[in-house]
Amino acid sequence: MMAPRGISHSAPSLRLRRPARRAALIATTGALALAGAGVGAWTFLAPGPVIQGLSDGAVLDGRKAAQVSAYLAIAEAGGRDKLRATLDGTAVPVTAEGARLNLALPHLTEGRHTLVVTGDSSLPFASYRKVVGFSVDATAPELKVADPEIKNVAAPVTITGNASTDAEVAVNGKKVPVDKAGTFKITVPKGTPAATVTAVDRAGNTTTRDVSTRGRRPMIRAAHITAIGWGDNTLRGDILALVRSGKLNAVELDVKDEDGEVGYASEVPLARRIGAAKGYYDARKAIAEIHAAGAQVIGRIVAFRDPKLASAAWNSGKRDQIVLTPAGQPYDGGHYGALSFTNFANPTVRKYNRDLAVEAARLGFDDILYDYVRRPDGPLSHMRFPGIGTATPEQSITSFVADTRTALRPHAKYLGVSVFGIAATRPTEIAQDIGALVKVSDYIAPMVYPSHWGPGEYGVAQPDTDPYAIVQRSLADFARLAKGTQTEIVPWLQDFSMGSTYGPAEVAEQIKAAATNKMNSFILWNAGARYQGTALQQIATR
Repeated sequence: MMAPRGISHSAPSLRLRRPARRAALIATTGALALAGAGVGAWTFLAPGPVIQGLSDGAVLDGRKAAQVSAYLAIAEAGGRDKLRATLDGTAVPVTAEGARLNLALPHLTEGRHTLVVTGDSSLPFASYRKVVGFSVDATAPELKVADPEIKNVAAPVTITGNASTDAEVAVNGKKVPVDKAGTFKITVPKGTPAATVTAVDRAGNTTTRDVSTRGRRPMIRAAHITAIGWGDNTLRGDILALVRSGKLNAVELDVKDEDGEVGYASEVPLARRIGAAKGYYDARKAIAEIHAAGAQVIGRIVAFRDPKLASAAWNSGKRDQIVLTPAGQPYDGGHYGALSFTNFANPTVRKYNRDLAVEAARLGFDDILYDYVRRPDGPLSHMRFPGIGTATPEQSITSFVADTRTALRPHAKYLGVSVFGIAATRPTEIAQDIGALVKVSDYIAPMVYPSHWGPGEYGVAQPDTDPYAIVQRSLADFARLAKGTQTEIVPWLQDFSMGSTYGPAEVAEQIKAAATNKMNSFILWNAGARYQGTALQQIATR
């Protein structure tokens, strides 16, 4: 059959004696013009219009899908009743909004969708039809990044990982080639402290991972000093003298102590609100002084033993921030006293300690070292942790440490965790699972003080009088649990007398025992910050 004269099947538009009706379908920010005519058994449609923001083949992320709306603006009032729209075969309600019609699209679920808009013209044999196929993808792309194996901190670092095959990957803003399997590799320059890896899929969904490129914690030999002790010229001077003599290369300075006091004038809102920010020392000045002496600074944060926060929470009726007894009273913390332990499962408590860690990192502390990152002593049946849900105390503690490590990675700081010596073999006794903690921290700092072990532990009749044996045997268990990871073991060693008198020989025996386990790092503890320098050897330099 021949087409009627004047009409071509391939014509992109029709010339009619009277104007054809025009319509515009608008989706989000764009507009669509629809026009067409049919004659006899044939239907002639003009070239398909364009929908901005909902074009054919578009892929939308969940956020964009929730914002999609579609409209039809019509020049002829009579055309409104002849419009039909369906989404995935289901009719879409059409309502008037002034001079336009609103296509009431339902909630767009994840997957493929088809929007069809059809209309009959008031002209004989004229109609129009538009089909738009699009997809909604609300799932963030997969992104796995391996912690880089770094053997030489002075060399470039190679970062490897795997992402969804439809994602574009960038490292520190630089696009990285991804093969067909989603695998990528990039080398960053030496001295790069951290890398931010992003994967963005076609829909715009983004996944981000921060990785440390500093590698294993280099050998560290440190001594502890309190915030108030730092203000004492003699105590401060003696520790800095050990640094300058080459026997120590780090100072552990308290950020928040066992009383819940923050040593410097913290700007963390909760610290200021509960009166914890004491300002005993100027953080930036102290860090600069230690760095100038040739040492790094470890910021110790006593996490969940916090009488300051516990008292403030109890007095304000926020009991879920405290470790409670089954009767709802404050758990006395074993021998620490009432209102001594905050609840590690509480979001506010967790955020407070994490905020202090991030603030300390920004101030210039080289490491963050958590202490009392555990539950109180005593039977679990005597205490409650509001909000812990189905997690075990060990799992809750581990997740808290993991959250802090994630928060610190953009600041390229090391994170250490102080643990009881018994935790290697009795993880549930104080909720410190070493096998889990080595996976979420840069180093574990076991407190293996000989005076704190009971008779017969590790086959040592009197640990207090046999420092080498008890330290060597207990640290061997920590070495076993850290094997296969990049996590270092940095033991706390005893430089104080408790029962037996501890002089340079006893301190040196502990250092020797750690070295036997290939642990050349340590932190010395003396509550009064008075250390026996004659027990220390000069640190070898390469």
